[in-house]
Amino acid sequence: GNGEPPTLDIAVDPVEGTELVAKGMPNAIATVAAAPRGSMFDPGPMFYMSKIAVGPEARDVIDIDAPVKDNLSKIAKAKGMDVGELTVVILDRPRHVQLVHEVRDCGARIRLIPAGDVAGALMAAWPGTGIDVLMGIGGTPEAVLAACGLRAMRGSIQGILWPRNPEDRQYAIAEGMDLSRVLTLDDLVSSDDTFFVATGISEGPLLDGVSYSGGFAHTHSLVARGLTCTVREITAHHHLETLATISSIPY
Repeated sequence: GNGEPPTLDIAVDPVEGTELVAKGMPNAIATVAAAPRGSMFDPGPMFYMSKIAVGPEARDVIDIDAPVKDNLSKIAKAKGMDVGELTVVILDRPRHVQLVHEVRDCGARIRLIPAGDVAGALMAAWPGTGIDVLMGIGGTPEAVLAACGLRAMRGSIQGILWPRNPEDRQYAIAEGMDLSRVLTLDDLVSSDDTFFVATGISEGPLLDGVSYSGGFAHTHSLVARGLTCTVREITAHHHLETLATISSIPY
């Protein structure tokens, strides 16, 4: 900013899914969120948390402390579906082997993603993605970003800080953090006055990726305002030659 009010908290991930972009894989996005100063959760060094995220139909029925089977049953009932019709998005990590077994034992479908759990959380709330719930351990800053978007989409998210090692645990205890505390949407971002933007980099269920034709770059974005629960879906066409004349960045 320029040092003038309003003062804001800002969370940004210019490339959520750097590995996805590097390998030409789907579902990478660029994302930024803003909210009034002091309203975003500050995780300090606790970079990971266990989380569950859903859309508006199931926002009031999830409980991260409950067994996987209970959550899936309640989500399915809230959405008027059978558990076997649900699709759960989970980061493809060794730490999720047991979670994957439990979800499969319940009969639900699984979509494993190599990265990108901001997009995963939003897919659970955005219609047409085929995703019903995000589960598993992912980034804490990503949970804050997702919470800002979920406010506008009327979804919900819950999380519990997850120490990676004994050093993380000792630090958290020394800082007075409660590692058993369930962090809700309101804990992750306490204000309704949030703004959230995501633009697709590579193709995915949530957003189209950047494409090029006729001297233009074409982008697909979601622009969300928590205060009004308004989500705008924007397709933009950027004329590269014109941009090159006014930008310090080569196009």
